[in-house]
Amino acid sequence: MKLEYQAYDQSGGEVTGTLEALDETDARETLARRGLFVTEVLAEGGSVQGRRSATPNRPGRGGLKHLSMFTRQFYVLLSSGTQVVPALTALEQQMKDQRWRQVIGSVRARVEQGSSLSEAMEAFPGYFDTVYRSMVSAGESGGSLPGMFERLADLTQKRLHVQSTIRGALAYPILLISVALGVLTLLLLFVVPRFAELFASLDVALPPTTAILISLSDSLKSYWWAGLIVLVAAVVGLKAWLSTPQGRRARDTVLLKLPQFGPILKSFSTARIIRLLGVLMEGHVPVLEALKLTGSATTNVHYAKLIRRAQDLVAKGEPISASFANTDLVSPSVYETVRSGEHSGQVGPLLTNLANFLDEENEVTLRSLTSIIEPLILVMLGMLVGFVAISMFMPLFDLTSMTGPGGGG
Repeated sequence: MKLEYQAYDQSGGEVTGTLEALDETDARETLARRGLFVTEVLAEGGSVQGRRSATPNRPGRGGLKHLSMFTRQFYVLLSSGTQVVPALTALEQQMKDQRWRQVIGSVRARVEQGSSLSEAMEAFPGYFDTVYRSMVSAGESGGSLPGMFERLADLTQKRLHVQSTIRGALAYPILLISVALGVLTLLLLFVVPRFAELFASLDVALPPTTAILISLSDSLKSYWWAGLIVLVAAVVGLKAWLSTPQGRRARDTVLLKLPQFGPILKSFSTARIIRLLGVLMEGHVPVLEALKLTGSATTNVHYAKLIRRAQDLVAKGEPISASFANTDLVSPSVYETVRSGEHSGQVGPLLTNLANFLDEENEVTLRSLTSIIEPLILVMLGMLVGFVAISMFMPLFDLTSMTGPGGGG
C-alpha cells in the first residue's frame, strides 16, 4: 500500500513524501534504514501536511488535564528506568487526544535528532509554558529529570484541582442565573404579550408595574435585533479593552475588591504564586530565575508587580520576605513563612506546605460561600417570576372587584 510520511533527515531538515510498504510499521522501518526520523505515517490522501498545519498552537479545552496526565505518566516511566525516547513513544501511542499525540510525536522526533527534551518542548509553548520548560531544563542540567517531573506532576495536579474546584463552585450559580434570564425573556416574549392583548380588549387601567412590563415586552419584540447588536458590540468591545494594559489593570483591581469574593481571589492568587515559587526553589532553580518565572506565570497585574518588586530587592541583596511586607496582596502568614524559611534555609518546602494549606482553606471557603449564594439566587428567581405574575394579574383583580357585588358600574 502507498503511504505518506513526514520525517527529518540527519541535518534536521524536514522531509515529506510517499512510499510503498506493507503497513505503517514496515514504512517506519524502511525510512529508519534511510536515516530518517519519522514523525507521521498516513495512508495516501490522509494529508500529512494538512494534519500538521491543523495542529494548533494551543491545546484547546482540557489542555491542563492532558498536561497533568502526560506529566504524571512520563514521571512514572522515567522513575522506572525508561529512557526519554521510549517513554515519549509509549505516551504517544497511549494518548487519545489527537492534538497531544501529534505534539508528543514531534517532541520525540526532535529528541531523536539530538535536541534536549526542554529544547524540543520549546516548539510548543502553548502546550509547555516557560515555567514547565525551565523546570525540565533544570532537571536535565542537574541529572534529576525524574525528580523534577515528580514536582511538575504535583504542580499540574494541584493546578487542575484548583481549576476544577473553582469551576465546580461557580457552575450551579451560573446555571441558576442563566435560567432566571431565560425565564424572564420567555415571559416577556410570549406571556406578557398575551396579557397585553387581553387588557387592550377589556380597556382596563393598568398599574405602573404592568405598563412598564408591557412596554419592555413590546420593545424586546420590536427591537430584539438592536439589543443583540448592542450585546455583541459590548462583548467585543469589552474583550478588546480587557486585552489592553489599562483594561487588565482595571479588571484585576475590580476583582480583588469584590465583596466576599475579593479576599478569596487574593488567597487563590497567593497560593498559586507561592506554590510555584516553592516548587522552583525546591528544584534548585536560582532565586532570581525562580522569581522571573513566577512573575511570567502570574496573570494578575498587581501580583506580577509584587513579584517584580521582589526581583529588584533580591538583586540588591535583600531577602525575598522584604517584598511581602507591608502589602495587602498577601497575608502576614506568608511573610512570616518566607522569613522563617530564609532563616532555616527551607523556603521551598515551607512555601509548598503553606500553599497546600491555603488551597484547602480556599476550597472550604468557596464552597461555603456558594452554598449561601445558591438559595439567594433561587429566592431572587422566585421573586422575579412572582413580580411578573402579580403585575399581570393585578388588572384582572381590579376588574373583578369592579364587576363583582358592591363594585362600581
